[in-house]
Amino acid sequence: MELLKVIERVTSKVAPGREPSFTEAHVIKALEIIGGGEEAVGRIRLSKELGLGEGATRTLVKHLKNEGIIEVSKSGIAPSEYGEKLFSDLQSRISEGVEVPPSPLTVGPSNVAVLVRDASSVVKTGLEQRDTAIKAGALGATTLIFSRNRLTMPSVKGKDVFKGISSIHETLISKLDPKENDVIIIGSGENKRLAELGAKMAVFELLAHLAP
Repeated sequence: MELLKVIERVTSKVAPGREPSFTEAHVIKALEIIGGGEEAVGRIRLSKELGLGEGATRTLVKHLKNEGIIEVSKSGIAPSEYGEKLFSDLQSRISEGVEVPPSPLTVGPSNVAVLVRDASSVVKTGLEQRDTAIKAGALGATTLIFSRNRLTMPSVKGKDVFKGISSIHETLISKLDPKENDVIIIGSGENKRLAELGAKMAVFELLAHLAP
């Protein structure tokens, strides 16, 4: 899967020295920020939204440019033609983050849900996604599978985990529009940025297991 390979190369060090301080989740978010608007994006905005320091942001931009994903000019950072293709591929596989309120399903004050298309076959109990999210700085993650017009939690099959919180189910369905066998991962964190990065790191791991 070309998209995954490119993201992995961006997070690899290109010369002897320290490993990059950004993750695959940061790269996914950066692609969404740069590819999601009509105007070029400045480094300051990128740094703020990703929660990265100036040096790490500069390195990330350098790696993205080395891969031919972006073009950098005085007006800012914009996707190249190749970058637009990758962004389109990304959009076809995963959704952007959608905020959802705290509930018995989540473990943090801020919660962001991300949908992955047709990924239920590689989900086991959901604990793998939780652990991946925690390693990325989140407080945890909740994995849900959409099947037969209903979201269920793989670790408690047959149980209605939305009992008493049907509004959460309705929000996820209306905002993410899942199809059969899609997966929704809700990252939980101390703030929205950490919750989203946790969810997207878990999403990347799912995609990596789907890759041939």
